[in-house]
Amino acid sequence: MRIDIITCCPQLFESPLKHFTFQRAIAQQLLSIHLHNLRAYTSCKHGKIDDQLYGGAAGMLLMIEPVANCIRALQKERQYDEVIYMAPDGEPLDQNLVNKCSLKQHLMLLCGHYKGIDERIREHFITLEISIGDYVLSGGELPALILADAMVRVIPGVISDASSALTDSFQDGCVAPPAYTRPYNFEGKKVPDVLCSGNHKAIQEWMQQEKIDRTKKRRPDLLKH
Repeated sequence: MRIDIITCCPQLFESPLKHFTFQRAIAQQLLSIHLHNLRAYTSCKHGKIDDQLYGGAAGMLLMIEPVANCIRALQKERQYDEVIYMAPDGEPLDQNLVNKCSLKQHLMLLCGHYKGIDERIREHFITLEISIGDYVLSGGELPALILADAMVRVIPGVISDASSALTDSFQDGCVAPPAYTRPYNFEGKKVPDVLCSGNHKAIQEWMQQEKIDRTKKRRPDLLKH
C-alpha cells in the first residue's frame, strides 16, 4: 500500500511515523508513506496557502490553487483508488470502513486546516470523505494518522499474530471481551477460572458471551446493526 498525505504541517507526522507498527510495515515493504507540503505548491510569496472566505465569514480557508496543484501533480504519477478528505462532516470512520480502505493499493489523504478547503476541491477531486467524530480539530493531520494506523495494523503481515487484529473490538460488530494476564491473583482479584481451565471450547463460549454482554452494556448502538 502507498499512502500520499497532503498537509501544511508535515512535521506533525515525524514522530508517529517512527512508531513500531508503521516502521514494521515499511521495513517489510508492505507500506510506503509520502508527505507533501502544500507550501511547495503555491505561487504566493512566502508560501502563503490560506485566504479569507467569501461572504465575510470568520476564519481563513486553504487556497484552492495549491491544493489543486498538489493533487494534479500526484495524479500524473499514478492512479489513486481513493482521494480522501478528512472532514468533520464525512462518513463516520468505523472498522468496516477501515477494512475496506486497507484493501486499496494507492490512497491520497488530504488534511484540511483553518476552516477547511474550498468546496470546489471537494466537488472535483475528492472521492471519499471521512470523519473520526463529531468534533473539530485544528487540522486533518491527526485524523489522517488515525486512519493510517487503523488501516496498517490490519494489513496481513504487519502484526506478527494475524489473529490479534481480527479479534479486536468492532471486527465482528462487538467490543472485545475483558482480558487478563499474570499474576493470577492481584490483591484478591482473580482471573476467571474458565480462562485457566484449558478447555478451549468453554473459553470461546465465555469470551463470546462476555463480548455480547459488554457490548449491550457499553455500546448497545452496535447491536442495532
